Amino acid sequence: MAARVEPTHALRRLWLSVGWLLVVLVIFLSLTPEPSRIIRAISSDKVGHLVAYGVLMLWFLQLYPVSRRPVIATLLIAMGFLTEILQGFTTARVTEYLDVAANIAGVVVGWMLGQTPLSKVLAVLDRKIMSLYG
Repeated sequence: MAARVEPTHALRRLWLSVGWLLVVLVIFLSLTPEPSRIIRAISSDKVGHLVAYGVLMLWFLQLYPVSRRPVIATLLIAMGFLTEILQGFTTARVTEYLDVAANIAGVVVGWMLGQTPLSKVLAVLDRKIMSLYG
């Protein structure tokens, strides 16, 4: 059985920084009083949740070994659940458990997309950028 090559990226710090900025953006959009204008411009609320958590899962699974995928998934699901609970403490938002389900579905979709060539997007970008500027 061949050993699986784990992700290595010359620009790993950049990719991690972008990933964490995406996390902050998702949390901000989850807790801000008026995200509906932003979200409606993108799609329906539940599709937005699915896409956001799918992108986060796909992003971070490219930066960590395959063995860390369950941890990444668990943390993203916990984040989605916690932000929904926190919405209940705001005056402008409410907790919606269907949003939690959409978040979990997004994590699952992101994990599944991690089994496709999309799991190599950051590696390809890394190589292209490094060949231009490295």
